[in-house]
Amino acid sequence: MSTVPTITLDNGVEIPQLGLGVWQIADEIVDGVVESALAVGYRHIDTAAIYGNEAGVGRAIAAAGLPRDELFVTTKLWNSDQGYDSTLKAFDASTERLGLDHVDLYLIHWQALKKDKYVDTWKAFEQLYADKRVRAIGVSNFHIPALQRLFDETDVRPLVNQIELHPALPQDELRAFNAENDIVTQAWSPLASGALVDNAILAELGAKYGKTPAQVVIRWHLQLGNVVIPKSKTPSRIAENIDVFDFKLDNEDMAAIADLETGVRVGGDPDTID
Repeated sequence: MSTVPTITLDNGVEIPQLGLGVWQIADEIVDGVVESALAVGYRHIDTAAIYGNEAGVGRAIAAAGLPRDELFVTTKLWNSDQGYDSTLKAFDASTERLGLDHVDLYLIHWQALKKDKYVDTWKAFEQLYADKRVRAIGVSNFHIPALQRLFDETDVRPLVNQIELHPALPQDELRAFNAENDIVTQAWSPLASGALVDNAILAELGAKYGKTPAQVVIRWHLQLGNVVIPKSKTPSRIAENIDVFDFKLDNEDMAAIADLETGVRVGGDPDTID
């Protein structure tokens, strides 16, 4: 069983640096997927209200019987629930589906600029945090202007910013801004939805270390200091994705991966999604 390192958030909470993402995994099968992940050493599960599988994640957590303080559970508020009162109601619904009295990390899923509700939403997050119903609060898909507005108009800064991030889209400027403001960067779609697994450079690096291209990319994330949540529903792939702590990329390898930057997204643009 692999031991995943942790990163300490600015409030002292430790988050496992590698977890399982469960986007697009149906509720009726997600419990088996999560159970497979927990069996090989995962302790960080990332879900969201919009995924429609919080109940299944909760079933898996209950079935595993692990001490609650050994698990790190993240969920997210969907765009249509933004606003102060609606956020509090949505959080209650998420925790009920998960079967938990608290979550470890709660994220605003998108900045949803046209709705212009993320400041009031964040104030509800601050209330949940003050009430100790969530151990850490953060955002997802936020760009610098929206982050700066939260800094200016609210009291608690986000502890995490979860963004699309992979070798084709390394997000250097946003990662630097996050770091300067004690915000941990978390990578979703860390393998570019599989678009990089056939890349010749990554295959060459994989051969060098006896690893797959996917394992090379996950290792790249870890060495950059990102929290990374690769998604898979295949038990063998889930086990492979966590088997990345017995090798280290050198500076030349990291530079070769940096050359893969294209700026191309595989997901939506946070400035247009509402």
